[in-house]
Amino acid sequence: MMLERMKALARQEDLCVLATASENHPHCSLMAYVADDNCREIYMVTYEDTNKYRNVMKNPSVSLLIDTREEHAGSRRPEAKAMTVTGIAQVIDNEEKKAQVREKLLKRHPHLKEFAESSDAAFLCVKVSSFLLLDGLTESHFEEV
Repeated sequence: MMLERMKALARQEDLCVLATASENHPHCSLMAYVADDNCREIYMVTYEDTNKYRNVMKNPSVSLLIDTREEHAGSRRPEAKAMTVTGIAQVIDNEEKKAQVREKLLKRHPHLKEFAESSDAAFLCVKVSSFLLLDGLTESHFEEV
């Protein structure tokens, strides 16, 4: 039941912070994303000439932060949820899958059209391994996928 709540949060939101690392240098990027129906994969697009892309190529272990802070401003801030998603990122090379992911991303994020259709665009797939949900200030739940 908790895993389903976590997946629902991943499907409900559409922005995350992607954390990558190269050696001892962490790097965070605000990213538009879309999850597959089972939340086993999360898709994003980036340019090849970026730190995040280079980091993923060297170290595919990544972390995503998905949160509800925008929905819980002001006095409702203690109700905000923050979920850390861990997984392995890989570049999607298969043209058919790339086209499916592009379509799914653009359906949710039509403003990314020019970006997603650029010849320098690289589509990333994060294969989810776990979720850690912080629900408010004190309640936490961990689920491996």
